Amino acid sequence: MLQHLSGNDLALFISVFLACAVEAVEAVTIVLAAGTSRNWKSSFQGVVSALILLASLVVVLGPSIGKLPEETLRLAVGGLLLVFGLQWLRKAILRASGFKALHDEEKIFLDEVSAAQKAERVSHFVVSDWYAFMLSFKGVLLEGLEVVFIVVTFGAIQKGSNPQAFSLAIWAAVFAVAVVTIAGFAIHQPLSKVPENTMKFIVGTLLTSFGIFWGAEGAGVQWPHQDLSLLAIIPFVLLVSIGLIEFLKIRKSKNYQVRHLRIPTFSEPDKNSSLPIRLIGGFLFFWYDFIIGDDWRVAAVVIAGLFSAHTLGAHSWWLMPTLVASVLTFTLLEASAAAPSDTSR
Repeated sequence: MLQHLSGNDLALFISVFLACAVEAVEAVTIVLAAGTSRNWKSSFQGVVSALILLASLVVVLGPSIGKLPEETLRLAVGGLLLVFGLQWLRKAILRASGFKALHDEEKIFLDEVSAAQKAERVSHFVVSDWYAFMLSFKGVLLEGLEVVFIVVTFGAIQKGSNPQAFSLAIWAAVFAVAVVTIAGFAIHQPLSKVPENTMKFIVGTLLTSFGIFWGAEGAGVQWPHQDLSLLAIIPFVLLVSIGLIEFLKIRKSKNYQVRHLRIPTFSEPDKNSSLPIRLIGGFLFFWYDFIIGDDWRVAAVVIAGLFSAHTLGAHSWWLMPTLVASVLTFTLLEASAAAPSDTSR
């Protein structure tokens, strides 16, 4: 199948495959922990329930989003993808430079197993072990929502120029999940040897690059050489990121630490709140944390940049790459600015 793909199709397939593989590794780790320490049947019931819900979301959201006007779709999805990608990229840069702990699937597996072994066994309906069911269900659902987001956005945004884009994105996701699942259950251990942090860095670079391209296009920008501009945008984002990693490594060698930012943010509702507030607040918090993450200023800069690009007109293609490089540099330098003598952190 891959030999018949164009350059854009191949970039779409690789981006979706890598992003979904990362999420699948994390989901498989949780399911293995639930099945190994509790009950495999209940764990599989949770997996199947989550997959049915996720598949329904793809079926419903994919065609619905694809019906939006092409410019509106590119602006909205490109902006969301850019904010989402920057969140991945910022975390990946902090991990690569030593300011954030590397993602350790083996540790996550052992922590989940330890918690599962202490939980009480309760049965509901046809589920013999509710804890194993819910652990697998929530793990697959939460990681799967990112897969759905990536599949729907990548597939829908290119559907106008490439009718097979949506099915291609789905196949990329299916292949990624299948490969990781088979590997995980074949060795019956968490996939700690998978270079997950490197994959997250690559995916963050690709999501950010595509977000810049599509968001600016939706704002009315005309890229030089159209789609070929991605061949310049991706290396630009990559070089900026590598440069920041090297600079942050120098800071780390001087014992600089992560600086906890004192910026207002949307927080999860208190457990003592009323049920409606917990439900509504929890729903809003999930999507806020899912898309925007720990620094709302990044999203604000992206929105302001897209509005400015629309105002400046078709030839303002330089604006979004410049703004993205600037906000990435500013937030990462600020996050790593706690000097060894700083006792306020």
